[in-house]
Parts: sequence; structure tokens; C-alpha cells
Amino acid sequence: MKKNKSYQMEYFTLFSKDDIYLYQEGTHYRLYEKLGAHLIKFKEKEGVYFAIWAPNAQSVAVIGDFNQWQSNSHLLKQIHFGSGIWEGFISEIEKGMRYKFHIKSRHRSYQVDKGDPFAFYWEKPPKTASIIWDLDYHWQDQSWMSHRKEYMGLNRPFSVYEVHLGSWRQQLDSTNGSLDYRKLAPILADYMK
Repeated sequence: MKKNKSYQMEYFTLFSKDDIYLYQEGTHYRLYEKLGAHLIKFKEKEGVYFAIWAPNAQSVAVIGDFNQWQSNSHLLKQIHFGSGIWEGFISEIEKGMRYKFHIKSRHRSYQVDKGDPFAFYWEKPPKTASIIWDLDYHWQDQSWMSHRKEYMGLNRPFSVYEVHLGSWRQQLDSTNGSLDYRKLAPILADYMK
């Protein structure tokens, strides 16, 4: 974390009235573009827009590396009252910073620190924080994409194999028993031959 950053809180929404309607109806199919943590620019400031659905919350705060995990400094707001969606923008937060949502319930003063269900990146277990990440990756497969129709289709045989990587193969000498993608890839490729 860099010193001398202000990490100021501002409030606005990425949800239109149509978004709220579709969300409440259960037919909003692009929620990953709205909920979670998104690196954006707002009023000439770089930072992160946060949004989470917590309908029974009394308050929601973003905690993380940028505020020493303190739950009293970066409170989100319900801009669309009654939607259960809590939102806010924090300036100067950067890719790679860890965060969670600190949720205080309206019921029996229950409190919990939760990872972001819409996070694009997480710490490796047993740690549980979400990590700010940017998905603006520029793929280098234009050549394949331009010829894909020639190779894909129902007139050729194809094979589909699904596997839950977390439970398919475990590493016995690991403290948490799971392998990461880089370690699993060659093992799974050999298994599938």
C-alpha cells in the first residue's frame, strides 16, 4: 500500500431504474457488470466502485489494505432505497489491494466480514479476502477467432468433459489440500489423453 493516499468516499450509482427492475424481477443477466468491485474513473479520479446486495443490513463498509481493515471509515449507501444494494466509490484504490465487506445486520447486532461474491480474484485458501482486479485483458487469438467457424460445428465430432478442479485431484502434502490451476493443468491434460 502506498502512503499519503486519501482514499476518499463518494456516492453515485451504476444501476439505472431498469437495472433495479430487472434485478428485483430476477432477470438481470449482467449483474457482474454492476455488483462487486470495478476499477473506474469518476470525476477525474481513479478508484474503485463497490456494490453489494445486503437486504438485511443496517450498514455496509468496505474494509481492506487501504484502511487497515477498519469498519468505520468507508461506509456504503443504499442509493436506490429498498433495493438492498449498497454502493460507493473510493478514490485511489488500486489493482491488487485486498478487501472485504463488513456487514452489520439489522437483526440482533450480528456482524460479519464477507468476501465479495462477485470478485474477479481471491486470495489463495485458507485466506479469504477478495482482491481488486481488472479484467481488461486483450486477447491475442484474432487468427483463431477469424477461422473458428471452419473448425466448430455440429458436422464434426467433439468431446465435452466437465470437472470440478477443487475436488478432482488433491495435493496430499499441502496444508489445504488444493492445487492451483498451473499445477493442475499438466496433470489434467495427461489424464484426458
